[in-house]
Amino acid sequence: MTLRNYLLLALLGLALLSLVSAFQSAPGYMDADYYYAGGLQLARGHGFSEPFLWNYLDNPGGIPHPSHAYWMPLASLLAALGASLFGPGSWTAGRIGFLLVGAAVPPLTAALAWRFTSRRNLALISGLLAIFSAFYLPFLPVTDTFGLYMLLGGIFFLLLIELYSSSRRLAVPYLAGLLGLTAGLMHLTRADGVLWLLLALIAILFGRQRAQPWRGSLAASAAALGGYLLVMGPWFVRNYLAFGMPLGPGGARMLWLKSYDELLIYPASRLSFATWWESGIASILKARLWALGINLQRTLAEQGEIFLLPFIALGLWHYRREKTILVVGLGWLLTFAAMTLAFPFAGARGGFFHSGAAFQPVWWVLAPVGFDRAVEWTSRNRGWKVERAGLLFRPALVGLAVLLSAGIFWGRLIGTTAVSTKLAVSSSSNEIWGQESIVYEQIDRYLVSVGAAQTDIVMTANPPGFYLASGNPAIAIPDGDGPTLLEVAWRYGAKYLVMEKVSVPVGLKGLYNHPEASLDPIFMGEVGEVHIYQFMQH
Repeated sequence: MTLRNYLLLALLGLALLSLVSAFQSAPGYMDADYYYAGGLQLARGHGFSEPFLWNYLDNPGGIPHPSHAYWMPLASLLAALGASLFGPGSWTAGRIGFLLVGAAVPPLTAALAWRFTSRRNLALISGLLAIFSAFYLPFLPVTDTFGLYMLLGGIFFLLLIELYSSSRRLAVPYLAGLLGLTAGLMHLTRADGVLWLLLALIAILFGRQRAQPWRGSLAASAAALGGYLLVMGPWFVRNYLAFGMPLGPGGARMLWLKSYDELLIYPASRLSFATWWESGIASILKARLWALGINLQRTLAEQGEIFLLPFIALGLWHYRREKTILVVGLGWLLTFAAMTLAFPFAGARGGFFHSGAAFQPVWWVLAPVGFDRAVEWTSRNRGWKVERAGLLFRPALVGLAVLLSAGIFWGRLIGTTAVSTKLAVSSSSNEIWGQESIVYEQIDRYLVSVGAAQTDIVMTANPPGFYLASGNPAIAIPDGDGPTLLEVAWRYGAKYLVMEKVSVPVGLKGLYNHPEASLDPIFMGEVGEVHIYQFMQH
């Protein structure tokens, strides 16, 4: 592999992501909204604070609220970097860093493939698979953690290969320190990134030679921990100053969810081990079996891209004695277990899709290897010439990735853009990327027309998204009934309520279905299928 090969892969990746980004006028969903809004706050000099509340897990005192109590800050820091350099009012500026990170993934994947195979043709195929990334493609150009996790995951495994192959004793602590530093960046990207510190320590001890003294492995482990703390130490201090503890206080309560809707429960004290256990073993097991089924489907479709999964499995078998691959397998199993057993609702609803991105570079490396093994086996049994069969069939692997990526690109971003975006557009139709932002802008214009001020707090399903579209501070609609709704509105000073048909909590269905019957909040009007109310306590 030459520098020219790597640059070509990066440019092709950047060109495709730029094309995708042209059809994304907004972050598109709450995770990306949140990271982008956090980046804008930083770029505007407001620090780690947010003018919205999207959950109540940490029992927030009000608005503004310390940011990133649940999600981690690295994606927001990257968005802030672009916004600071090119202008905090520009969506394009905020996403520049994500485009560059996404463009770096294909050459990194090719470099990883080269280290495994020393074959230029397979490395190029791996890089092309990373460019045409199928289900991940629409999410790489927006302000989310997918590209960061792919890049850092690839770096982690490259460092691990170097650590296992290094013959210089002095290089081992240095490489271990870089491994820990990468694990720290992964934790700064996602809360489950702490698993990568555990994986780094296991990998270091696992790589110890029998004749090697334990002090060498302990020194390497200490170096890894030091690298991790170099990144995460300042964040632990910030959290301690903001919340009185090193990690955000809301995350631990996720262990006791009995349904996904309880993510928005109020007060958060209703989430506890006692209430979780009282739900019954049958309910607890049912949730985890449901998550198991969903996450297996995600493995097949999103990570294995359906047609690649058998070849990934063959590649894993081919390298089954490689220490790096054994660590890859262990890391994936730990992630799968965490997103199925510990956090089934968050995992099945997208957490495993996000976390699994870290392993994608390895899967794209293994798929061509497994494909070659399949071609060799078929050629021997059919009397084909192996080299000619490889030249004939390898392009088909990339071709299928291109077709699948094109279908996903068309389905999510192009094929639905003809849907009307007039005032009466329905928020229940999630057909256009960024459609929610369009609807929120229409709602903002309606609220301004009835006298709302930009300082008025609005209660809605996606507070960071509404803040980006309107500039108004916003809080989340709690999971509960009418009294809970009024209690939250009173405590946090909400003046308006925006209810979207697709996101009405079960306890508030009556309010949505019979809006005129309510005296507080009082029904004001509607924008499409969005009902707008005013709290009378103000």
